[in-house]
Amino acid sequence: MEKKQGQYLESVQGHDLWLQELMKKHAGDKKPDVKVTGKDTGLLLFSGGTTGTPKAVMVSHEAILMIGRQVHCWSKPLSTDWVDTLVLLMPFFHVYGNVGLLSTAIAGRFPIALIANPRDLDDVLATIKKLKPAFFPAISAIFIGLMSRPEVISGKVDFKSMKSSVAAGAPLLPETKRQWEAITGGKIVETYGLTESGVLAMGPYLGKWKEGAVGLPIADTVIKVVDIDTGKRELKPGETGEIIAKAPQLMQGYWNNPEATEEMLRDGWLYTGDVGHLDEDGYLFITSRKKELIKPSGHQVFPIEIEEIISQHPAVLEVGVAGVPDAAQGEAVKAWIVLRPEKPCTEEEIQIFCRGKLTAYKVPKHVEFREALPKSLVGKVLRRVLQEEHRAQGK
Repeated sequence: MEKKQGQYLESVQGHDLWLQELMKKHAGDKKPDVKVTGKDTGLLLFSGGTTGTPKAVMVSHEAILMIGRQVHCWSKPLSTDWVDTLVLLMPFFHVYGNVGLLSTAIAGRFPIALIANPRDLDDVLATIKKLKPAFFPAISAIFIGLMSRPEVISGKVDFKSMKSSVAAGAPLLPETKRQWEAITGGKIVETYGLTESGVLAMGPYLGKWKEGAVGLPIADTVIKVVDIDTGKRELKPGETGEIIAKAPQLMQGYWNNPEATEEMLRDGWLYTGDVGHLDEDGYLFITSRKKELIKPSGHQVFPIEIEEIISQHPAVLEVGVAGVPDAAQGEAVKAWIVLRPEKPCTEEEIQIFCRGKLTAYKVPKHVEFREALPKSLVGKVLRRVLQEEHRAQGK
């Protein structure tokens, strides 16, 4: 893909064909004698790239339809069918763009502003200026990146058309939410889900916002928290364990991988591998993934808790936290930080800041400043890569 005169252009190569040309060529053909039901597999989407070998997730036509209808209904308080423009900048190889947003746009008949490269913030801002979208779903890194632009800081870009925004794929930090809502005048909510599940929970647009919560279970979705060791005992509100869900939008399984399917799907429940808790009002809080728990001297530390605290420091632009080998503790907490321009900071200053808000064993023992953090193609900070780079340095 190349960019010419402000547009991204793709050329046909090899045996590729343009969809428009195929439609014209076969416009007069008879409808094929093929029966498709809601139970048939409609998509294969790959999952697991941030934690291991990717697996092909089978998503049914029914699941795709359900997700579109669920998110459309959830967004009703702040959206107008047929009128509001939805920005679609997430890639179609990811469940967020292909299923979550595309199906929602179809369900609400929303015009789509398609952005080919979400990392091109010049193009994103140009689209916002030209089309004045009402619905802006993205990831935290894009919201942070836009708010850091000089023309946005100086107030030269008008965001007031945005009635609603959604952050998915990575946690929405409270400070990011506050800043974005101040700039747009609209609402931003977090959403939670997996490739294997589609959307499971969303924050209410007009209801109560609870700091740290990803939201409430979306329509037709049941969420429970069970003990990590056996996965069988349901926990009480406030108790931390593995999050499981039952819903019509769950995957059918992994393509040609019955062992992984049986591990993930048990008696109709999807075992997400995420750790968290439900509160007394049914709000869901995500703490970490089971595999990302840090255990300094036997304690349990969840990376996201540390990341949320460090992100409140005025000099911090981005942060990632993970566990690294340590001779004394077995495993130690380490933070990798990208600082804001012209805002110097030291490792000691970060640790002092954390000591005022965290218990001693949660304070990062190591802090490393970097120009950028490794991320997936949809903007998730790759903690696993940070750990691998730490080990490669012989630390």
